Amino acid sequence: MAASAAVFFAIFVFSMESSITNSHTRPVKGRFAPSPTGRMHLGNVAAALLSWLSAKSAGGSWLLRIEDLDPQRSKVEHARLVEDDLAWLGLEWDEGGLDDIGSNAPYSQSRRHDIYAQFLERLNDTGYTYPCRCTRAEIMATQAPHQSDGRVVYGGRCRPAVLPCSQADFTGAATRIYVPDEVISYRDGLYGDMHFNLAREVGDFVLRRADGAWAYQLAVVVDDALMGVTEVVRGSDLLLSAAQQIYLYRLLGLEPPCFAHVPLLCSDGGRRLSKRDRSLDMQSLRARFSAPELIGRVAAMLGLIPEYSPATPAALVEGFSWAKIKPELTLEVNPDLF
Repeated sequence: MAASAAVFFAIFVFSMESSITNSHTRPVKGRFAPSPTGRMHLGNVAAALLSWLSAKSAGGSWLLRIEDLDPQRSKVEHARLVEDDLAWLGLEWDEGGLDDIGSNAPYSQSRRHDIYAQFLERLNDTGYTYPCRCTRAEIMATQAPHQSDGRVVYGGRCRPAVLPCSQADFTGAATRIYVPDEVISYRDGLYGDMHFNLAREVGDFVLRRADGAWAYQLAVVVDDALMGVTEVVRGSDLLLSAAQQIYLYRLLGLEPPCFAHVPLLCSDGGRRLSKRDRSLDMQSLRARFSAPELIGRVAAMLGLIPEYSPATPAALVEGFSWAKIKPELTLEVNPDLF
């Protein structure tokens, strides 16, 4: 790697305050950004509730963004169900949604193509992006799974011999961004100090797929920055993604939000909940519980209240504290509550 590349990509330790909401001078703004690929489940409800409470307890606002990057799986009717479920729960948003409330519209990622293209061009201009024509089969054949989740580290098969490079032809290819062999660190609001070496744990990653679809990492960075999001609350499966996103924030000269990653809800067999778990999706939950009953059960399960009692999100704001949440990667759904 040329010396200029090493200098350009020198990554210094990036630390944030231990509280999710106290490191920004900007007005606090949280967000919930569901993918409309099916009905919300209990895990989505828990993440939305924590995000809403964190923002509101700091006197901030809450944004709803529709992350419909996947055209095959995303449906407008699912997005409308998300909005209906959130409103039923009492988790009202101040900005965003399908009606594009606010000054940062559009709030659906499928309508933000031109915005992402501008920021990708900025990254292309550095010379540290490159076209990748590897198939998934080729990548899988050359690398062993990194962890038990099957994640594979990209080995740089298509990376140019010399970086930065110029005049690359991206026609019919994915766009990857080079990552250096350096540690990126940040302080998570729940798990504390996190350290990731992207070169060893993920490799050069995709910003845009060969079919033209935008990668999550680029889209979420651009959207959170432009929409003024100061704190991101989401599942613990995205701890590594935060490091990738911080890397892009730094390359683009944008201010990152604070992060708090919350335990993933699992069934009694230890299996992560998904939208296929119909017994714990919102259709089933709304049939079994009133909104205060459901909010109270979620709050008790998370440790926000000492024992179950019906509650509303607004009633939980005053007593909310991240210190009440145990920093576990997964949390088994309590069968006594659900």
